[in-house]
Amino acid sequence: MNNRLQPLANELDRHWIKLTTIAWVVIAIFYVWKRWAAIHWLSLGDTDDNMRLMQVRALLDGQGWYDLRNYRLNPPQGFDIHWSRIVDLPIAGLILLLRPLVGVAEAEKLACGIAPLLPLGIVLVALGATVRRLVAPLAWPLAIIFMMSSTVALMMFMPDRIDHHGWQLAMLSLTVAGLCDPKGPRGGAIVGLASAVSLAIGLEMLPYCAMAGAIIALRWVWDAAERGRLMSYALTLGGGCAAGYVIFASEANRVMRCDALTPIWLSVFVAAGAGLALLAMMSPGDRRVRVLLAAIVGGAIAGAFALMFPQCLARPEQVSDELYTSWLSNVREAKPIYRHPFRTAFPLAALPVMGIIGAVIATWRARRSASVVGWASVSLFALFSVSMLLWQVRAGAAAQMMAIPGVTALAFFLLPWLLTQRSIFVRVFAGAAVFTLISGSFATVMLGTLPIDKPKPYVQRVNRATGRCMTVPAMAPLNRIPRATIFTFVDLGPRLITLTHHDAIAGPYHRNGDAILDVHHAFKGSPEEARAIMTGHGATLMLVCPNMAESTVYRDRKPGGFYDRLAHGETFDWLTPIPLPKGSPLRLFRIEHGGT
Repeated sequence: MNNRLQPLANELDRHWIKLTTIAWVVIAIFYVWKRWAAIHWLSLGDTDDNMRLMQVRALLDGQGWYDLRNYRLNPPQGFDIHWSRIVDLPIAGLILLLRPLVGVAEAEKLACGIAPLLPLGIVLVALGATVRRLVAPLAWPLAIIFMMSSTVALMMFMPDRIDHHGWQLAMLSLTVAGLCDPKGPRGGAIVGLASAVSLAIGLEMLPYCAMAGAIIALRWVWDAAERGRLMSYALTLGGGCAAGYVIFASEANRVMRCDALTPIWLSVFVAAGAGLALLAMMSPGDRRVRVLLAAIVGGAIAGAFALMFPQCLARPEQVSDELYTSWLSNVREAKPIYRHPFRTAFPLAALPVMGIIGAVIATWRARRSASVVGWASVSLFALFSVSMLLWQVRAGAAAQMMAIPGVTALAFFLLPWLLTQRSIFVRVFAGAAVFTLISGSFATVMLGTLPIDKPKPYVQRVNRATGRCMTVPAMAPLNRIPRATIFTFVDLGPRLITLTHHDAIAGPYHRNGDAILDVHHAFKGSPEEARAIMTGHGATLMLVCPNMAESTVYRDRKPGGFYDRLAHGETFDWLTPIPLPKGSPLRLFRIEHGGT
């Protein structure tokens, strides 16, 4: 390295955590500024984000710590949810901090804008630690650049994305950093605690947590000197899950269910921790014996799980066949990547594929160095993350984040060659080409030039309708009407209760399958059935959003049903239209509870 640049390199190395924190602050300020309009209009675009805010509001209004039932959906008994309070805490803390300064409404908007950016700071530090250990001490700025160039992964940390995905990605980034930590006990503890926090938040990352545990066990099988890493992982995993259950498990999660950290999964994780701790204590010198012992412990836990909790071997949501067919199997993010349009799948997979290539090359280059174990762990995780896309496309964010070490290694391999080019034009254009390739940006560039898979006008119309109906200006006029229970679409329910004082019937959450099916039956069935279901729920108003995505299911897939007839202009004597402001995308009706 040029002697004149050595002092700068030393500073970048010595103060990398401080500089990463500064970079995160700058990034956070930039995105708050860039998305200020969305923050101002409380643009919680996902149903889960709206439900998260409602959960926080209920907590701040005095609802019990262990009571996560939402009483604004399906009143009066309420609507059960399988989440925990962990992700509520930073949002609630920001609201409490800001509301004396700006008032409740503005404090909520700012909290929803700032809170998702908090776990991004953890991700940047964890990725920096990983690439410093595996690539080079000065590679951490490249990891930040590549993380900022990701598409799906970065979206999980954008303002108003307040659901749990960002925090679980943060725990996954810490898991990888712990696997690469040369200090075994510390690394094992980081992996165990990160896994425990992730599992206490939700089970979405359970496969990744299991993969991390398998990697740590395999390292011990290969080298008994890894017993310290295995022991600290075992104790923190079991103890962390137990603490997470005691502190955060809701009343509804203290029963034998398969979709959250309930007694079922708590027993599995505690047993796994105890079994791995026993292996670490024994640590026989013969590798073949270690293989046998690991197989016995793993087989015992898996066998006991299958025998004691067979209901969890099928659908962990434990929904009915009808609900699965009519709703859960149609959730887009739960479909494999090959069932998505090429325009969606190609840019999503480009970065993870480049990450695998980089990780495999780096593992090969490090085969005679101490970092080979860390690179092998990253390569396994990268391959596993991409394979998860063949199960559900919702794994895309994790797959993109797991690609960062691999693409950083590729960039660091090519950087010396770029710097040796004499022509500045060659350096600039070659550098841009290299970045476009290894960052996966080439996929977006290619799609922009190919006349394939263009969004159809029908899809664009549906997207516009869905977006308009969810806005504050569309919902605000409903607050001029006295509070009532409104019968509306499943996907509109969480947004309705967030922006208005009205109650709704259902939201897209599997524990409340009966309410979801009631909405489906009402809109798909006969007018008489619809009226009976609506009045049975005590609804006095009905709200619909013509051309919203969900409405097309009732209109196009069930011709002749109640909603199809309503959408084609038929009137019913038990529905009275209520005028809304001109240009409103919504239609509101009063439900008459009298005779036919």
